[in-house]
Amino acid sequence: MLPAPIPADDEERLRALRELLILDTPPEERFDRIVAFAASEFDVPIALITLVDRDRQWFKARVGLDACETSREISFCGHAILQPGLFEVVDAARDPRFVDNPLVVGAPFIRFYIGAPLRLPGGAVLGTLCLIDTRPRELDAMDRAILGTLRDMAAAELAGQTEPEAGG
Repeated sequence: MLPAPIPADDEERLRALRELLILDTPPEERFDRIVAFAASEFDVPIALITLVDRDRQWFKARVGLDACETSREISFCGHAILQPGLFEVVDAARDPRFVDNPLVVGAPFIRFYIGAPLRLPGGAVLGTLCLIDTRPRELDAMDRAILGTLRDMAAAELAGQTEPEAGG
């Protein structure tokens, strides 16, 4: 397993995350609706809005997963927040970064992962809107566009906006 590298701007990113005062808050319908729609639209057993903290990834909204957080060290989202766009793992059991990851070899037995980074207007990436499946797969261009739109909606909600910013 290859733990995700820590971004050079992690302290600034963590400061932006903490300023939102959203970590460890109760579930909210505005986020729950997004992950419920994503799970249904993409026919995946797990959809999450994750926020990547210093040592963990915490799930602000979740479908198909009982846990409310996992270690950042084993997180797929820790890798995804380093990417400018979508981060897709078609088959985690064949990907050297994840082949022996506890989330791959044990529950929830991740095979497919795609994470859309949640970027605030100031540029800080706080986490992801991610989809997880127990079978390998790939998203086509239309699915990627839909996921991008859902990501923009989630990021706008995090930023306290009523509508996503264009070009985000």
